Amino acid sequence: MAYDYQTISSRLEDGVMTAVMNSPPINIMTPSMYTDLVAFTAEVEADHGVRVLVLESADPDFFIAHFDVPTILEFPTDTAAQKSDQLTDFHAMCERVRTMSKPTIAKIAGRVGGGGSEFSSACDMRFGLLRKTIINQMEVPLGILPGGGGTQYLPRLLGRGRAMEVILGGIDIDAETAEKWGYLNRAFETMVELDSYVTQLAKRMALWPPHAIALAKQSILNSSMPVVDGLKEEAYLFQQTLRHPSATENMNKALELGAQTREGEMRIADVSEEVGLAAKKD
Repeated sequence: MAYDYQTISSRLEDGVMTAVMNSPPINIMTPSMYTDLVAFTAEVEADHGVRVLVLESADPDFFIAHFDVPTILEFPTDTAAQKSDQLTDFHAMCERVRTMSKPTIAKIAGRVGGGGSEFSSACDMRFGLLRKTIINQMEVPLGILPGGGGTQYLPRLLGRGRAMEVILGGIDIDAETAEKWGYLNRAFETMVELDSYVTQLAKRMALWPPHAIALAKQSILNSSMPVVDGLKEEAYLFQQTLRHPSATENMNKALELGAQTREGEMRIADVSEEVGLAAKKD
């Protein structure tokens, strides 16, 4: 894979792809960054060497400020609005990070707004920094609405009432509130803690069998189905995981390392990591 982009630098280490977005002066999602993100996420999705994607910013104050307003002002308006059966490229990009068969993480150390927030909210996980991370959807005050997925992703993350407050209010949501409301998985005191946790989590997930990650993620996404339908799909996906050779190998290795013993169960998260490391060596 080439991974040659103007506004995104990347590095792949132990299956973890770290993408650093850089669009000075405040990481506006310009047409250049947008084009890069569309292509980059498609490349990551197709790359079997990537097991986890972590997105971060080169600017400590802005993850992605928002989509470029002058570009929006140039969108065509000389004909009547029309519905389409196809997703827009922006929606397709967001759905790509939401549904690809590998975990996607947004590491939001500063402000994120508008289309940047919509893109972030499509990722599987979001982590932030106390007293630094701020979320804002400014579209309605500008006379438009979040058109990159915000009206669909945010109610699912926050609930209907809180999504209304964020979108219709155009208010800043601080990291502490965002964590309580479910936008952020966790908010950390320091950048060192944020970096350390995300790195450890990403590397940990990269140890697991890719098919198990992919099918587990698919099953979680099925939670939007009626419960009984989701349970039927879960049972089917579970059967698929059992039929992969790594399932037998990893379960037997876990037993060897102490699973189902009192001592082993007291440290089962560590045992899980040891299973993954052993499989990596093999």
